[in-house]
Amino acid sequence: MNPNKIFDALLVLQSQSGSKKALGLLVKRYHGKLCRHSYWYTHDLDAAKDIVQDSWSVIITKLPNIRDPNAFGSWAMRIVTRKSLDFLNRNKSDREKLRFYHKTQQDLDTAEDKESDLIQLEKAIKQLPNTQQVVLRLFYTEEYSLKEISAILEISTGTVKSRLFHAREKLKTILKK
Repeated sequence: MNPNKIFDALLVLQSQSGSKKALGLLVKRYHGKLCRHSYWYTHDLDAAKDIVQDSWSVIITKLPNIRDPNAFGSWAMRIVTRKSLDFLNRNKSDREKLRFYHKTQQDLDTAEDKESDLIQLEKAIKQLPNTQQVVLRLFYTEEYSLKEISAILEISTGTVKSRLFHAREKLKTILKK
């Protein structure tokens, strides 16, 4: 098992026992990751910070009841995912404006001749369906296991594997062009 997850589980257990210091360390360890995760959905930094702040109140309230301290990261990520999706559903017209803004930004990026491998990869990933982008990001960037991704997205492990496989295949095809 990952040493970071063991340490997180220990912090969860200490927090459940009333340790404010352990809770503070959990917040410090996860706040940035949760903000990035929410931002990936919303593309709005302020909204992402607000969503994560709301999520922390839920996390702290429900922390004493968590059954598996080893699953804290995926559990917290699932809460942020749900709150981010709720935000998007409430703000559909704003989301259309954000898409237009990001498309304009992409067009400006395209005008530049400085395309590194990373930029090409990012553009290729953006061409994938959202479901595949989410799985790729959680697996490679956030380093969650297939089982944890399954729990976060509330889909079967087989579906996670399938989405990863198809995303990799599509990326190969896109990058060969």
